[in-house]
Amino acid sequence: MPLTTGGGGSSSGSGSSSGSNSKTRVRLFVAGKVQGVYFRQNTQIVATEHGVYGWVRNLPDGRVEAVLEGDGDSVDKVVEWCRTGPPAARVDDLQVVRERYTGEFSDFLISR
Repeated sequence: MPLTTGGGGSSSGSGSSSGSNSKTRVRLFVAGKVQGVYFRQNTQIVATEHGVYGWVRNLPDGRVEAVLEGDGDSVDKVVEWCRTGPPAARVDDLQVVRERYTGEFSDFLISR
């Protein structure tokens, strides 16, 4: 049962793992000024710093999509960072969809 949340980076109940250390997976859709501002590259850096695996990519409609897997607390930190992104970004909406954890990733990639 997917849980989605939206809002310009300030919605409560982020749809993430609520601060647990259990393994979790979320899919993010980030809208706003998020392409051409190093959003993907910085997401990779932040995810790697927190031990989160998965991928991030630009979508044709101007949004950024990411899949994050890891410990709940770590995934939460990356989701929170995505609410604002890098300095040149403007996040107007962040959708967080909880998915079943798969453990399929061993790193964090930028998909083109």
